[in-house]
Amino acid sequence: MEYITVMGEGEAEFVEKKSRFIGACRPVQTEEEALAFINGKKKQFWDANHNVYAYILRQGGVQRFSDDGEPQGTAVIPVLEAMKKSGVTDAVVVATRYFGGILLGGGGLVRAYSHTASIGLQAAGKVLMRRCLLLSASCGYSLYGRAAAVIPDCGGVVDGTDFLEDVTLRFHLPPESLPALEKRLADATGGKAAIAEEGEQFFPFPLP
Repeated sequence: MEYITVMGEGEAEFVEKKSRFIGACRPVQTEEEALAFINGKKKQFWDANHNVYAYILRQGGVQRFSDDGEPQGTAVIPVLEAMKKSGVTDAVVVATRYFGGILLGGGGLVRAYSHTASIGLQAAGKVLMRRCLLLSASCGYSLYGRAAAVIPDCGGVVDGTDFLEDVTLRFHLPPESLPALEKRLADATGGKAAIAEEGEQFFPFPLP
């Protein structure tokens, strides 16, 4: 299982016919997180004419949005479309406008808000989130070097190492890579490294 979201918080702006547009974006996992970001931007840009927003959450397929006083269909629809086109979820976008005195017209507003959302998303960056197994492998100190080398070779990422009576490597790995890892680890350690599954979690991976 995998999905695309934004990597972090990002912000970018441009000017169109004297109107200043600011696109801000960040990853969120709950409505509370999304609303906190939206309210923060409203407070930051308290003197703006409009703070249009939209957010999409994986859990429950939630989509919430507001035109914030712009003509219906000219602001939040292009923001939502930009988000959907980019494929992101668990993300919020706030598109702020300071009116510059020149009317943009319906088509102009659509293009401006679409671009605002796009540059905000671009500033935040995109990342692929993949479901991974949380695993541990324990072995004697003499086998630690071999075990530590095999894990990244099979696509695993070591999250921590405990040096006690034995060495325990804690790592995450895509489920489909587990059979290959088990074989490689058994070959490298003579079957003396025990793997234990400890749960599942989503982790970021570069987009292909």
